[in-house]
Amino acid sequence: MVRKLFGTDGIRGVAGERPLDEATVSAFGCALGKDVRVHAGEGATVLIGMDTRESGTWIAESIAGGLLEQRVACCFAGVITTPGVAYLTRSGAFAAGVMVSASHNPYEDNGIKVFASTGYKLPDGEELEIEHEIFRVLRQQPVPPQPLETDALLAPRYADFLLSTLPGRLDGLHVVLDCGNGAASHLAPELFRRAGARVTSINDQPNGRNINLHCGALHPGQLAEMVVAEKAHAGVAFDGDADRAIFVSSSGRIVNGDAVMLILARSLKQQGRLAGATLVSTVMSNLGLELALERDGVRMVRTPVGDKYVLEEMLRLGASLGGEQSGHVIFHQFATTGDGMLTALHTFSIVRETGKSLEELSSDMEVFPQKLVNIRVKQRRKLEEMAGVQEAILLAERTLDGVGRVLVRFSGTEPLARVMVEGRDAGLVEQFSQSIAKAIELELS
Repeated sequence: MVRKLFGTDGIRGVAGERPLDEATVSAFGCALGKDVRVHAGEGATVLIGMDTRESGTWIAESIAGGLLEQRVACCFAGVITTPGVAYLTRSGAFAAGVMVSASHNPYEDNGIKVFASTGYKLPDGEELEIEHEIFRVLRQQPVPPQPLETDALLAPRYADFLLSTLPGRLDGLHVVLDCGNGAASHLAPELFRRAGARVTSINDQPNGRNINLHCGALHPGQLAEMVVAEKAHAGVAFDGDADRAIFVSSSGRIVNGDAVMLILARSLKQQGRLAGATLVSTVMSNLGLELALERDGVRMVRTPVGDKYVLEEMLRLGASLGGEQSGHVIFHQFATTGDGMLTALHTFSIVRETGKSLEELSSDMEVFPQKLVNIRVKQRRKLEEMAGVQEAILLAERTLDGVGRVLVRFSGTEPLARVMVEGRDAGLVEQFSQSIAKAIELELS
């Protein structure tokens, strides 16, 4: 099953260029409209939300035009987070939800993520059916975009839900929020103030082009400096669509998704709410997390990279907590996708209840040296067909001798090959990550 448009997290590319040119986006709206009518019948409504990219409005309106062509109505949430769209879709009378966002990518990029009426991302097979219909529609005359008016009641409804999940307030806690000039820019500061926290907010003035620009979850250095300068208890950085969160301890130390999952898993297990004493994470999570959880009697199950695959395994196992090192955390009791603001509320709640810093709460996790190298590629070939790459991987695995891991994969959203090497010896980790990367460059660059 080969999909040409959908990657691991929807359709993504440069806004205005195929597959995010106006004709293809409009065709997507038509294809989704047909899919919705098949599954939900006539009179269905689709929810659309977007992040702060300057291309978001015309993409949303082009999708709406395609839906209207199929006699499917639209409701527009305006600027909202991806998990906000997922929640509103499943809690409202919507046949599907669409989020216009390229997550952590620069403003020039954009993307389309689709949720079923249940709030879960569409299965691969249904995405493939929509793809086939897109290519069929592209052979026809394009339909005009449909102007949209924001329903101002939707975002507050989502914020109310997030607050309802908190067991207690955050009074007395001082937190710094890096909103990444993205979808959380207006929602997060107000949300955490309502929860009782004292809030210092940075990068919360989006202009359409500064989303993720040297800020947010991929660039937490500025947040770390601000947490220390403000003498705050903790900080959190969101990515462009706020489905992930990276934290900073009071000391200024960056605390990634692995440490946060350890903190949350321990808390849930203590409360008897960690179903099956199991955490689901990906092949990217550090070996130190797995060993720390094992000491606490928690099993860690690994999946391929992508919160979609984490969630699939959570559903299969009946697990209540899962996530990624990159900051996606899924509380299945409350959400059907990763939610940065939900994760931050509950993580800060543990800091307040215990009186301990994030660093103290995860201090016993040995973090094995791990190096990730991204290689821009012009083409993709099966890894097993590249003899030089296979030789470099096998040498690394033999030398690490079971005390470490090697992972080589292609990105599902960008033209990149990703190499991850992990082990106790930092020198070997650096050496083999570079040698494997060079082997890939020779084959594909």
